[in-house]
Parts: sequence; C-alpha cells; structure tokens
Amino acid sequence: MENISKTLDINQIKQYLPHRYPMLLVDRVLTWESGKTITAIKNVTANEEFFNGHFPNKPVMPGVLMVEAMAQTAAILSFLTMGQKPDENTIVYFVGIDNVRFKRPVGPGDQLKMDVEILRVARGIWKYKAVATVDGQLAVEAELMCTLRTANDEAKAAPTASPETPVGE
Repeated sequence: MENISKTLDINQIKQYLPHRYPMLLVDRVLTWESGKTITAIKNVTANEEFFNGHFPNKPVMPGVLMVEAMAQTAAILSFLTMGQKPDENTIVYFVGIDNVRFKRPVGPGDQLKMDVEILRVARGIWKYKAVATVDGQLAVEAELMCTLRTANDEAKAAPTASPETPVGE
C-alpha cells in the first residue's frame, strides 16, 4: 500500500524505526517511491553528543554514524515498500557494507541529504545503493545489505551478521 504523501516528519519516522535519541539519525523524509528510492535528511547540530569527543577542537560526524543514517533511511524505504510498520519484535540487521567511501567531513550546521535506492531483494536480503551529500557535495557513498528479522526468526535461523550488529544497536 503506497502512501499518498511522499514526505514523513519525525513523528511518522518514529513509526518506522525503533531508534530514539541519540541513535535516531533521520529527521525528515523528503520523498520516496515504493520499491525504488527515498531521500531523507539528517540535520547535524553542535548539540550532538558525539561531538564532545569527536573531536573537541574540530567537530566531525563519525563515518559510522553517517553510514548508520543511510541504513536507517534504507530501513524506512523497506518498510514503506512492504506497506507495513515494524512491531517491537522487528529488527533490521546489517549483513554487509561494501564500497564505502568518505569524501568530505560533516560537521555542525551541515544537513546530510541521503539518497537510497533499492538495487535488489533476494532471499530476504535487501541491497541498496546509498549516497549522502552536503550542499550538493558527496560526503559518503556505500552499498548496504540488510535483512529484516523478528524475534521468532531468531530462534529458527540467525542472520548472516552477528546479533551484536543490528542496524542502530
């Protein structure tokens, strides 16, 4: 079932992601097309907890958090594509991250714009191409692979990734 509105505000995003502060890294969905693409933003502020130690004199958003923000964006697209919202037993696991390239630092005041495209879905593995930019300049790009599991699935078969690597955990 496709949503008529192609934007999501923070309250709607929280219906699709279990993450909460400080790990919720998507502030708004600008547009999406079921089964294809999504564009979302993360407003990077000086108040981000990680800037206290990364780095005190030259604040830089950690690359792993930029990748996590893209993965959260991908998870939203997957749920929108399936026409369902996750429940408390749903977990999205990383199963692979390929061809990651960091092209520019991201800091306070920047707006990270994330464009994610579904490349394919096979045997429960979703593969995406993800690109994040700041002011039109490439900041990071990667191919992400994730799988969706429920607590019941965990008892039957573990995902390729270890249980310690769910998206956002």
